[in-house]
Amino acid sequence: MPSRGKLFVIAAPSGAGKTSLVRALLQRRPALHFSVSHTTRTQRPNERDGHDYFFVDKPEFERMVAGQEFLEHARVFDNYYGTSRAQVEQRLDQGQDVLLEIDWQGAQQIRRALPECRTIFVLPPSRAALEQRLRGRGTDSDEVIARRLRDSLADLSHWNEFDYIVVNDEFERATVDLEAIVTGTGERLRRDRAELQELLARLLA
Repeated sequence: MPSRGKLFVIAAPSGAGKTSLVRALLQRRPALHFSVSHTTRTQRPNERDGHDYFFVDKPEFERMVAGQEFLEHARVFDNYYGTSRAQVEQRLDQGQDVLLEIDWQGAQQIRRALPECRTIFVLPPSRAALEQRLRGRGTDSDEVIARRLRDSLADLSHWNEFDYIVVNDEFERATVDLEAIVTGTGERLRRDRAELQELLARLLA
């Protein structure tokens, strides 16, 4: 019987570059299993069902919620997202390490369900960088960007609920930091390290 795998939960405010970091980490650690979420949002042209998300309609999602099939679920921007309990538990029982990319609300639910998980929060290097990344997508109106920026700054205030903090200032270094946490050599990246205080004061001012 293999020893149980480890569960890593990574969250960030919108625009912090989390998705790109996760992709880079999975290329470096191919044995790490990425948990694909269920969502009710519309599938984008470049997305594959079962690869990017499991796309389901609202009644099906609500049936899964009622059946307690999710480890966590949340409503984000008028859509629902959830993590399948069976999918994650099966991988962990097989001795595989699993990575979840979710928001801070989902991370709270996962911590309650599986307290042994390790949680990681990604910070942008500045407010300006955060806004620039939100605008850089080129897909949203000014109104949507303003709302996302407000929401992102609100999300930032939950940084201290996480075990580790990675600052996405220089992409390659941030990827290496993530890898260190996953391989068990990331103690220097714990949330209580002194050098974070100045950055957090600027971000939350």
